[in-house]
Amino acid sequence: MSEKYDEYIKEHKTNVIKAFEWMKENLFPEFSDIHTQSLIDAEYNIVYKHDESKTDPEEYDAYDKYFYGGNRSFEVTQNFRYAWLHHIHNNPHHWQYWILNNDEAEEGELILDMPIEYIIEMICDWWSFSWKKGNLEEIFKWYDNHKAYMKLSISTRIRVQELLDMIYKKLKQIEEEKNNETRNN
Repeated sequence: MSEKYDEYIKEHKTNVIKAFEWMKENLFPEFSDIHTQSLIDAEYNIVYKHDESKTDPEEYDAYDKYFYGGNRSFEVTQNFRYAWLHHIHNNPHHWQYWILNNDEAEEGELILDMPIEYIIEMICDWWSFSWKKGNLEEIFKWYDNHKAYMKLSISTRIRVQELLDMIYKKLKQIEEEKNNETRNN
């Protein structure tokens, strides 16, 4: 077991919770169309279940060796890929979880709608890295750089953009209020 990887998991989960608490305090009172049960479910998943599979045997050693082992050999990389596959198949807050590859060619690939509680968790997951770096606006550039690659249903993409826009506007409002307060003092 790696102390560095254990620290990363703990810090990441803490930052996901910080992101959710910020959203809960600053956005959800205004976002009246999100059902209360969805927020309760999102909070439960974020606080108690987020990324718990990272400590599973199918993921832990492979992630640890890939990110903290100092060696990305073919074997280490392949093991990480299997661990990542396990991770996205066991954590519905990843958009990849919602891609259905049908057996029948004529049915093809389907992109399913993500429930709102997982969209919220996904955004908190992405945003956690901005919280770690102390730049809460970094998520917007990250999303702009990745959104074309992401396979999201139309309604999921609209909801993601809507939430990100709300976060951006609220961050700008808070920044403006602080600037006004500074000028007035």
